[in-house]
Amino acid sequence: MDFRPLSIEGAWAVTPRQFPDPRGMFAEGFRADKLAEHIGHVMQVKQTNISVSTAGAVRGIHYASVPPSQAKYVTALSGSFLDVIVDIRVGSPTFGQWDSVRLDTTQRTAVYLSEGLGHCLICLEDGTALYLCSEVYNPAGERGITPLDPTVAIPLPQGFTPVLSEKDTAAPTLEQAAADGLLPSYADCLAYRRSLA
Repeated sequence: MDFRPLSIEGAWAVTPRQFPDPRGMFAEGFRADKLAEHIGHVMQVKQTNISVSTAGAVRGIHYASVPPSQAKYVTALSGSFLDVIVDIRVGSPTFGQWDSVRLDTTQRTAVYLSEGLGHCLICLEDGTALYLCSEVYNPAGERGITPLDPTVAIPLPQGFTPVLSEKDTAAPTLEQAAADGLLPSYADCLAYRRSLA
């Protein structure tokens, strides 16, 4: 597996080695030991989510309160997606910036994002995504930022008409969330991750 750190600290693109043969293809989709070499601790998978989306669907920007928040390992099972990681950690040197990775069934790349980062999944082609999560869903700790925030400026493809949930449509901007004290601090995120080692 190839682990490539993204421009947002705490996020990686993970591309497996694929082994095709006359029957099809085999690849390791997740290796806790290999991931731990990069993140400094073993990711305990406490919940998996399956998300089926039609082209145009935009999910996020989602995050969870720290602690414990929720680290995610996301890959495409079918179709194609643009996975966008947004740094929403107050005090981070890349606060308000994003990086993105295409998820599809050709390269079979996955994205890992650590606790406290914002996540947005943009469906480019009807498909299904699989999420491995380090914590179970906690409605009280769930937060969101509108993916249409012009200051974040997530890159929607030309001619793309986003389809959002009511919750994501009503979510605050990054500036509003910061003013309301809803964003995690960079220091708290790093401290929590150190406690997992």
